[in-house]
Amino acid sequence: MDYFLSDRVQTLKPSAIREIFKYAADPEVISLSAGNPDPEAFPVKEIAEISNDVLTNRPIDTLQYSITEGYVPLRNALKDYMKNKFNIGRDFDELIVTSGAQQVMDLATKSLVNEGDTVICEAPSFIGSLNSFRAYKAKLCGIPLESDGMNLEALEKALKTEKNVRFIYTIPNFQNPSGVTTSLEKRHAIYELAKKYGVLILEDNPYGELRVSGEDVPAIKSFDEDGIVIYAGSFSKVLSPGMRIGWFVAPKEVAAKMIVCKQGSDVHTTAWSQIVASEFMTKYDFEAHLERLREIYRKKINFTQELLDKYLAPIITYNKIDGGLFIWCKLPDEIDMTKFCKEAVLRKVCVVPGNAFLTDENEQCHSFRINFSTPTNEQLEKGIKILGELAKEMLNKQ
Repeated sequence: MDYFLSDRVQTLKPSAIREIFKYAADPEVISLSAGNPDPEAFPVKEIAEISNDVLTNRPIDTLQYSITEGYVPLRNALKDYMKNKFNIGRDFDELIVTSGAQQVMDLATKSLVNEGDTVICEAPSFIGSLNSFRAYKAKLCGIPLESDGMNLEALEKALKTEKNVRFIYTIPNFQNPSGVTTSLEKRHAIYELAKKYGVLILEDNPYGELRVSGEDVPAIKSFDEDGIVIYAGSFSKVLSPGMRIGWFVAPKEVAAKMIVCKQGSDVHTTAWSQIVASEFMTKYDFEAHLERLREIYRKKINFTQELLDKYLAPIITYNKIDGGLFIWCKLPDEIDMTKFCKEAVLRKVCVVPGNAFLTDENEQCHSFRINFSTPTNEQLEKGIKILGELAKEMLNKQ
């Protein structure tokens, strides 16, 4: 049978990361490709305690339908947390719970973007968000990413010349895949440019709580007095990705339409997950939990960067990071990145090719992304050593 597929999905391709997972499922393969938290990061005991309590004492709250906006105690806890810790949330804002932060990207695009409208993104950027934008037939405009954030000259040029720009998408903290953190100066500049040209900002912050060194940088949303920033947060990297709990803080007029879109998507976010997250935030020491995560990742980051210096330098260079889960590595121009990644798989090491994160996947790219949170230290050392040996071999053949 010939199946009819909508125009919206005709040109969509599978996520390169999800495709790589097929290889990574081989127990002999060292996966440096995933974005999963460290297995030690999950508060399994606490989640089990909370789940047992709520299923025993108030099962209907957990098993019945809930409201689209989110479980009220969780929303209240998040509103207090965002306001008190990050100065996020004004009288014109609303906070809504979603099925992971990925749903925020989908709902924002569905609510704001018509086919052919432009979404400005960092280049490179997170493939999951790029595919959300592509699914609604948006035109993607990539802005080169520098060591302290987007190139402002290129950003303003795009705002001047691109038609129907609906929003600027940015991951300002430990950006996926580059690891770059946008400076405070550039955050203010991006905000002022968005205000000047009358476009929104979609600020995605799944990694901000995972800073292991240096000083925190205020969120763009924290100085939003004009109602032009949609902020996306997530428990995926600090509690559990399997629970699928995210949230957004957005101007009420925008939030109202995103709520309607969510009703047509999944009705509401899983009640059990929301109750567990609420109880964990309010009845356990959430800050102590975050500090435990930071200590786990501080050790992992330091160890991984020592390995990169030992086995990859000077052939492969990389961006030093202060947090997050990813390191962006650059091959010399003489080495074909795609061939390098394919050969690495044959040697039982998976990394993500850099072009997967570009607005135009056919654009030339010499970088690849590695993740250090999921592998053991032994796997990290073995995998990075193999990558270094492969790079030397390929360079010597030139």
